[in-house]
Amino acid sequence: MIYFQNIFSASGKKNSLLFLFFFFLFGFSLQAQLENVIIETYYISDANDASDTTGSVVPVHSTTYRIYIDMEPGCKLRKVYGNNNHEFSISGDSVFYNHTLEGQTFARNFNVARLGESTVALDSWLTLGQTSLSKPTGKTYFGTLKSLDRNGSIIGGSHNDGGSKPAEDGLLINNDAAAGIALTLSDGMDTMAVIPNGYYENGVADQFGNDSTIFGSLKKGSIFSSKQFAMQNSGVMGVNRDSNQVLIAQLTTKGKISFALNVEIEDKNGSVFSYVAKNGADSLAEGIIQKPFLNFPIPCGCTDPDYYEFSDAYGCSDSTACQTKLVAGCTDSMACNFDSKANISISSFCCYPGSCSARDISTVCPKLELKELNSPELFDLFPNPAEDQLTVKTFSSTGKEIKFSIYNAYGQLILEKNIGMIQTGSIQQIDVSALPGGLYLFCMSADKNYSTIKFIKN
Repeated sequence: MIYFQNIFSASGKKNSLLFLFFFFLFGFSLQAQLENVIIETYYISDANDASDTTGSVVPVHSTTYRIYIDMEPGCKLRKVYGNNNHEFSISGDSVFYNHTLEGQTFARNFNVARLGESTVALDSWLTLGQTSLSKPTGKTYFGTLKSLDRNGSIIGGSHNDGGSKPAEDGLLINNDAAAGIALTLSDGMDTMAVIPNGYYENGVADQFGNDSTIFGSLKKGSIFSSKQFAMQNSGVMGVNRDSNQVLIAQLTTKGKISFALNVEIEDKNGSVFSYVAKNGADSLAEGIIQKPFLNFPIPCGCTDPDYYEFSDAYGCSDSTACQTKLVAGCTDSMACNFDSKANISISSFCCYPGSCSARDISTVCPKLELKELNSPELFDLFPNPAEDQLTVKTFSSTGKEIKFSIYNAYGQLILEKNIGMIQTGSIQQIDVSALPGGLYLFCMSADKNYSTIKFIKN
């Protein structure tokens, strides 16, 4: 038996800025209704099985897999589906085995008596738990892991007709260790007290009602994909309510399998959630939750949210996929703290003169770390607004070297000039004709002291 578990969870993520940003922006699904997908190796065929020619031949060393949806106790599986946003697919690198005489597309249509004929029990099919017809006078069987089956087996060995030969000891008696418990001891079918109703299937039959997919008997195939597929009922739990694993498919092939599944689950409170293999156009809709392990093979990639290549669509980590470290910062080139190395833009990080999100601009933008001059009336500017020339008239001498600077509205330094020692009443003419129209800050500084006046350039 092979277990493919969800190895990517919120608890395993690093506490990165990017993760927290998306956590609060979009929210994060903490639902645990869907816990896992389990692939069970149900049976491995041998030469004895391949000797049967009734209803097509199952190749030697074909593997029969069973796929289970593993849910939290108390939850019900209501639907397996594909739609325009989330395609349903099952495929293999070799054709799937179907019994051409007694095979069924949906396991709930099997007559239990037929499962003892030739290799019918290895047929490939779909289901929502149920593995036999529901009859008022007989038992209705549901799929369960062989290790959890409580009532032995009714197929294989002495329960089998031996096929076309017929084989003296019956068919399906191979006890290959890779398949776990032998089918003659446990058939992975058991009964339940509560039987679901309201079955509905769509997307496998043609206009004449015939199934020509990989599950039908009309043609062989290795892939089934659909955006219209639906298989649903009133809601089904697992045979074992504590483990709560519901069988959804049996696949027999000599090759490897792959799939992308979408399921609808009802929790113990009656709320319904859709779990999908891949994000679609509705990925941010409420109740749509992407789970990497609904894909097989599970996609691997960068699962470290501190890197640009990160995606929560990956279910296993490939450290070589993480290439570009994320650097959050201000990417506005007009800000005084523009960071050319940042590749994650956080607009609230940006600082401009007079606007620094309640932070100390002298810390964020050290170049602006100046103090007001003792006299706030050190100089005057005119005309204001200005056209081509600004006139600067000083009111008093500072006894220090003076420098003037002009900043635009974003705090970027536009013009700077040392004018030396100034005397009271001195006048300076400054050409501003090349400046674009807008609001500017004129700063006169002496050492680390400064005085500023805003002006407008027409």
